[in-house]
Amino acid sequence: MKNTEITLEESFSLKQYFSWKVIKLIIKTGIIKSNLMGMFAGLCLALFISDLSFVEQLPIIVISLIGTSFVVGGSGAINNYYDRDIDSKMQRTKVRPTVDGSINPRFALWLGIILVAVGLALLLSVSILAAFMGFLGFAFYVFAYTMFTKRSTIYNTEVGSLSGAMPPIIGWAVISSDIFHPVAIALFVFMFLWQPPHFYAIAIRRLEEYKAAGVPMLPVVKGIHRTKVQSLLYLVILLFASILFLPFSKIIAFSMFGLTLAWMIIGIWGFKKVDDIKWANLMFAFSLIHLTILFSLMIIVSLI
Repeated sequence: MKNTEITLEESFSLKQYFSWKVIKLIIKTGIIKSNLMGMFAGLCLALFISDLSFVEQLPIIVISLIGTSFVVGGSGAINNYYDRDIDSKMQRTKVRPTVDGSINPRFALWLGIILVAVGLALLLSVSILAAFMGFLGFAFYVFAYTMFTKRSTIYNTEVGSLSGAMPPIIGWAVISSDIFHPVAIALFVFMFLWQPPHFYAIAIRRLEEYKAAGVPMLPVVKGIHRTKVQSLLYLVILLFASILFLPFSKIIAFSMFGLTLAWMIIGIWGFKKVDDIKWANLMFAFSLIHLTILFSLMIIVSLI
């Protein structure tokens, strides 16, 4: 009877591990979706530049999308394992399965390792260069950001942005080996510069949580005023970076310029007109609109 009870308990625990509700929190499905959109945009731009048919390339497109999602999800799982000590101190993250005791944290670690390995293998079956870009994205996020800079420097956001800029390049590399093509460079610059204002807004919104966790985000160490100014400086650079898309597509270039200008105007207008949290909420919300519209335009222009 006792052995039966243990078996039933173990079986119940196993079901908890493999429930989608637990898995999606571990692998951060929201981040996977946003990264896949960027990866797909880069892939579509490369198809257009290379004059290749979307339908004819469909098998490798599907494999590369799955591979990228596994690498991103696996990286997120390893991040959850490593950060569980500080996640327990933040309201936003203390409900994660690696923190609330619903699973053994090592499950997240091994799940992450397996997903990254399988994801890189899938990318490798399509393109050596795409697999290498995927590995760089993983390494920047897990090692350079999560393990080495997140807890030690205010420049953790910039280091993390290197990882966040990789998905469009992975998509590009699936189709084209010319990663120094002007459009590929424009994609990387765009994604790198977009991220600091986006994540600074999150840091302001979650300032007290980051303080409690001891994470040296820019507003925690240098204050909110400095963070606002630095956000606007990045937007100025992003505004000029829209020129990089001009030789390829006036629609994308002018749309990026207009959307970034609107983002700047919101930031300048609200600098002293609204309180810090409302300013951060406005900047965060518009950053998502900015990114979604531009990636959608890249996909539409490339395919239509």
